[in-house]
Amino acid sequence: VAARALSGGNLQKFVIGRPSVAREETSADGTRKFLFRFQDAESAETVYIPDPDPAEARGSLCISSQVGCTLTCRFCHTGTQKLVRNLGAAEIVGQFMAARDAYGEWPTPQSEQRKISNIVLMGMGEPLHNYDAVMHAIDILRDEAGLALAAERITLSTVGVVPGILRLAREKRPLHLAVSLHAATQAE
Repeated sequence: VAARALSGGNLQKFVIGRPSVAREETSADGTRKFLFRFQDAESAETVYIPDPDPAEARGSLCISSQVGCTLTCRFCHTGTQKLVRNLGAAEIVGQFMAARDAYGEWPTPQSEQRKISNIVLMGMGEPLHNYDAVMHAIDILRDEAGLALAAERITLSTVGVVPGILRLAREKRPLHLAVSLHAATQAE
């Protein structure tokens, strides 16, 4: 749905909606990968990873913050792709909403327990290179009038962008922080 709103005397265009599913794959362990296409025809991946305990009917949704990436991490396929653009807050939240749709969890789950219990910002891109949009998306996800997710259900994963980590610390954002540490050998 596209609409126009009056902001400061100026008409501004905004979009309310979800990305479309361009492709979807499910592995034997229940991991489900979505390739979501946005209004400008660019795409980003979102991956649902089920809890390894079969007794748990829940898991984490890994959400992208960019189309492509500026980093060239050799352990990451996205690192081989050039950065196309940052995702906006609505596109970041839209991935969560579209995944909930796919699992029948919107507006309420069809079963007693939601499958998507946690969000991890570690899909395509480096979340701290898109700081403002990512934090705006987290605010929407956490807001009581929004999706009301608890802070302990949200993790931001970074490869170690120090200025972004320091900004998070200064702002005292309520979320979990994960830092990906990689080396050529396990001993390192």
